[in-house]
Amino acid sequence: MMINRREFVAGLSACTATGMFAQNRSEQTAEKPNILIFMPDQQQGATVLPEHPCLTPNLDRFAREGLLFTDAYCPAPHCCPSRASFFTGLYPSEHGVFNNVDTDTAIHLEPKPGISYFSQGLREAGYNLAYSGKWHVGHTLRPQDVGWNNVNANGHETPLPLDTDRKESRWRRPHAQFMHPEQRRPGELVRPGWGNQQMYGVRRKPLEEQRDFQIVRDGVNALKNMAAQQKPWCLMVSNDGGHDPYDAPQRFIDLYDPRRIQLPANFRDRMRDKPHIYQRMRLQYFDQMPDDEVKACIAHYYALLSMQDELFGNLLQALEATGQKENTLVIYCSDHGDYAGAHGLWAKGVPAFREAYNIPCVVRWPKGIRNPGRRVDAFVSTTDFAPTILAAAGIEAPRMSGHSLLPWFADETPSGWRDAVFSQLNGVELYYTQRIVLTKNFKYVYNGFDFDEMYDLTTDPLEMNNLAFPREDFPPNRNEGNASQPWPPLEPHLDKARRNLLAKMWTFAEAHQDQIFNSYFTVAMAPYGPGIVLGAERSSR
Repeated sequence: MMINRREFVAGLSACTATGMFAQNRSEQTAEKPNILIFMPDQQQGATVLPEHPCLTPNLDRFAREGLLFTDAYCPAPHCCPSRASFFTGLYPSEHGVFNNVDTDTAIHLEPKPGISYFSQGLREAGYNLAYSGKWHVGHTLRPQDVGWNNVNANGHETPLPLDTDRKESRWRRPHAQFMHPEQRRPGELVRPGWGNQQMYGVRRKPLEEQRDFQIVRDGVNALKNMAAQQKPWCLMVSNDGGHDPYDAPQRFIDLYDPRRIQLPANFRDRMRDKPHIYQRMRLQYFDQMPDDEVKACIAHYYALLSMQDELFGNLLQALEATGQKENTLVIYCSDHGDYAGAHGLWAKGVPAFREAYNIPCVVRWPKGIRNPGRRVDAFVSTTDFAPTILAAAGIEAPRMSGHSLLPWFADETPSGWRDAVFSQLNGVELYYTQRIVLTKNFKYVYNGFDFDEMYDLTTDPLEMNNLAFPREDFPPNRNEGNASQPWPPLEPHLDKARRNLLAKMWTFAEAHQDQIFNSYFTVAMAPYGPGIVLGAERSSR
């Protein structure tokens, strides 16, 4: 059932009015920290590591003063599902946003009614809140609908136009780029009838005239205004970069010599043991660029991220000028990553590789972090940000699936911390049912549309060898009285790992209301079904 905007916002208001958040008594009189969040778009997690060739001097200095979480992952490699998880602490199956909400075919155009957002809790606790930049959580939902009282959308106003409304008139215009061009330009992907895609280029406007600069400028102004008041504050600045196309001002491009750029170690993977759509994406589009253009594309992506680093530095300088650095929790993260040439791919999408899911997670809080400068390799999920922010503010969160990172801030290892992370993808316009289970040793990808993927990360960290892909020498699946394991057959120790990974997937699915699976035999394609866990649990009761 579709609901209109009035009903949707009324539901949000009712949730806020009921007071879903409570303050910890011990924190009611304590000085609450300020919270500053910087979220560039589509930044691969590895690019924030100090040893990475992407130049981010402000972020490197920032990490030395705080914590760098190296194994943080988003629940879906698209903007809207991951952003909704960031604000709610819930997975897509719980908040309802599985697709980007400006697509006509989205399962839901809005988060489910009754969902709570960390911004509502901060507002109830007396915080001033300001938002600058990209939102992209609901088709009509706005930041001010969920507690943000000072909003500068900077070109990201809602409601968002749907794809058909935005593009149909453009497609109907005669234009040479929609035909077969006589010659492909460097960095261009030819797409007859769609319009060619220019992967990288130079931004001619001065930095001060570009939207990301203006988003940060408005954020700095909001920070100064809130810091002058006698209330704790929360500011979120959400930029467009490093989203494709990878365009940056020339001075950032000049930081990199494409001839010295190294191709990703898994760039030569032809993915013949991966789902066919992965291969098609590379063959149809990305293989149009020869190696020198791929290196130039990587250099431009890094340049765009170096620009984000400079803008982040502007925010940090503004914070220090207020004198409130010591009790301000600063979070640097992204909604999802970018393949950036890994496996010959670009941007993000259905290929379930680390580069699209691993996100930056760097935090600083001088008053709240013990032994700064540490790297933490514990698994972190995007769902952890909301409960962390609320816990830092001394607010008891409603039910959230994520977990507070505060024990890690205190240099403690919390008991029972997750030993796996999970992702849920239902595609965007094209529906690819995909679920990922990632542990430190193995990764399993259930693909409802093709063969599954399984990687032994201890021997194959680059995800080159898909153990779940049927080899040519596999026998037909006659299963003549031998049902010891499903097809395709694996070595006993690998089949045991596969079964354990799928057991984790089904346990997680039941716990987080993921009801997309159906037992009908033509669609129940997971090698081991939920009965290996749920049936065993019930029979033992």
